[in-house]
Amino acid sequence: MTLPDTPPRPAGTDRTFQVDLRGLVDLLSHHLYSSPRVYLRELMQNAVDALTARHGLEPGASAGAFGIRLYADGSVVRVEDDGVGLTEADVHTFLATIGRSSKRAEKIAEQRADFIGQFGIGLLSCFLVADEIHVLSRSARTPDAPVVEWRGRGDGSYSVRTLPASARPRPGTTVTLTPRADAGEWTRPAQVHALARHFGSLLRHPVTFDDGTGGPGAPVNTEPAPWTRTYPTPGARSRALAAYGEEVFGFTPLDTIELDLPAVGLKGIACVLSEAVPAGRRHGHRVHVKGMLLSEQAEEILPEWAFFVRCVVDAESLRPTASRESLYEDDTLAAVRDALAERLRAWIARTAASDPDLLGRFLQAHHLAVKSLAVHDDEILRMLLPWLPFETTDGHATLDEFARTHRTVLVTSSVEEFRQVAAIASAAGLGVVNGGYTYDRELVHRLPEIRPEVSVADLDPATLTAHLDPVDRETELAAAAYLALARDALAVFDCDVALRTFQPASAPALLLDSREARHERTRSQLAREQQGGLWGDILGHLRQEAPRAQLILNQLNPLVRTAVTIDEPELARTSAEALYGQAAMLSRRPLRPAESSLINRSFLDLLAHALRKDS
Repeated sequence: MTLPDTPPRPAGTDRTFQVDLRGLVDLLSHHLYSSPRVYLRELMQNAVDALTARHGLEPGASAGAFGIRLYADGSVVRVEDDGVGLTEADVHTFLATIGRSSKRAEKIAEQRADFIGQFGIGLLSCFLVADEIHVLSRSARTPDAPVVEWRGRGDGSYSVRTLPASARPRPGTTVTLTPRADAGEWTRPAQVHALARHFGSLLRHPVTFDDGTGGPGAPVNTEPAPWTRTYPTPGARSRALAAYGEEVFGFTPLDTIELDLPAVGLKGIACVLSEAVPAGRRHGHRVHVKGMLLSEQAEEILPEWAFFVRCVVDAESLRPTASRESLYEDDTLAAVRDALAERLRAWIARTAASDPDLLGRFLQAHHLAVKSLAVHDDEILRMLLPWLPFETTDGHATLDEFARTHRTVLVTSSVEEFRQVAAIASAAGLGVVNGGYTYDRELVHRLPEIRPEVSVADLDPATLTAHLDPVDRETELAAAAYLALARDALAVFDCDVALRTFQPASAPALLLDSREARHERTRSQLAREQQGGLWGDILGHLRQEAPRAQLILNQLNPLVRTAVTIDEPELARTSAEALYGQAAMLSRRPLRPAESSLINRSFLDLLAHALRKDS
C-alpha cells in the first residue's frame, strides 16, 4: 500500500507574520503578567538560568563564585550576572526572535529541568517599564569571545554590534533599562530592592543590590531557606520554622509541618492556621521554583480540604505556566498534591497519637476541615471521629462523650429540625445530634463503624411523638371540639393537630415539619394547580398522602389548658393560629408569606378580642 504524495503548495510567495511589538507588550501587560513588577523577576530569572548554565560548564566552581548584582539609582535599572553569556550568533537567534529561548538550544534543552524559564518571552516584560532594553554580554563558551551589544526598542527594531573585550572583561550579561516616566512606581531604588528581596530571598546564588549612593552592595538573599539549615535541637528548629512562617504569612502558626518530597526536589513548611476559616475558602500558598518566587496565591498545590494550612515551598521539578506566576496542571503537580495531602494526614495522625492538647486546639479551630477529610478518609475517620465536636441535645460534645450516655443516637437532617425538637427531645431523654451542618449527618451515621455498640437512626416525627405522653381519654374528649376547629383553621398549611404532655411545661406547642415534607407538599400543590380533570383528581389524592406537618399542643402548659376550653369558634380558630405561628417562629426556619400573614392576623384578632372584652 502506498500513500498519496503530498499535494504541491499553490504558487505564490511565502511570507512571515508581521508582529506589532507594542501590541504584543500590551497583551503581555494586560493578560499574561499580573503587574509590571514582574520585569525584575524575569531579569533575575534569566540571570539565574545563565548562572546555572555557567556552573554546567565549570562544575568545579564554588557555589558563591558567580553571582547577580542589581543596581538602581532612579535613572537606570541594571541587572548583571556572571552567567554563561551570549555570542553574537546567540543574540541574533534568541534575543531578536520572539518566543525562542536560549534554554531550548541544543545540548541545553536536554538539561531543561535545570532552568526556571522555558518560554523565551521574559525579556519582553522589560518593555512594561522601559522603551529600550540594552544588553551587554560576553560568552563563557568561547575563549576570547568578543563583547556583544544588543539594543531592543519598543517599536520592534533592534541593533547589534560587537565591542572590544575591555567593554566587559569577564563572561556574563548586563541588562540595563532606562525607565519611562510612568514606571517610577516600579523602578525607584527602594522598590527595586524590595522586589528583589520579594522574588529572590531564597535564591541559591548570591544577589546584591546597589542604590548608587556609593556604599557597599546590600545582600538580597542573606540566609538560605530555614528548612535547609541545621539547628542545635529539634525545639530550636521548630521555633525557627514557626518564626519564618509568622514572618511570611503574618500569623503565629498553631504548628508547622515540614514538607519534603525528594522525588521532585520539594522542601518547605505548612503552617497550621490558629483560627478557623470559612468552609471552602482556599488560601494561596507561596511557591518557589529553584529559589525564585513563582506565586503567592498557588491554590493548586494542595487539595481543597486542606484550607487549614498555608504553605511555603521550594521545588525543583514543578512546571510554571507561560507567565511563570502559577503552576502548570500536569501529572507531576497532581502527584505532588497527593503527596502533600498525605503529609498533612500523617501530621493529624501523629498529633492524635502523641499530643492531645494540640489536637484539641486544632479541632476547636478546624473541625470542619477535618470532617471534610474524614468523610473520604477511613483512617482519619477512625482516628478522629470520636473526638470531633457536634451540636447535640446534651450541648456541644464529642461523639465519644455522647455515645457513653446514648446507645441510640438520633440525627436530624437539618438545623431547623434540630432546633424544633432539641428541648423536647432532651426532656424526653432522647439523644439527638444536629445533622444539618456540612458533613455532620454522614459522619454520625458512620459512628457504629467505630462504636459497634451504638446504633444511629434518622429522627422522624413518629420517633419523637412516640416519646410524648398521651393525655387521658377524658381530657382528649373534652378537647375534641377545639382540636377539630384547630385542624380546620390550619388545613391550609397541611397541618394536623394533636394534644400530648411533654416537658418542658413552658413550651405550649411543638411544630414537627421537615424541609422534605414542605417541599413535597409545595410540589404536589403546584402540580395539582397546573393540572385539571382526571389528572387533577389523581394528584389531589396523592397530595393527601404527602407527609403532613404536626402541631403538638402541650397539655402541661397553662395557656394550652385554657385554650382547649374555648367554646367560641372564631376565638378558638384564632388561638390555634397564634399557637401555630409561635411554634413556627421558635423553629427558626424561614417563614412562608402565608405564615407571616397568619401571625400578624392572629395577633391583631387576639388584641381586638381582648379590647372588646375589657370595654
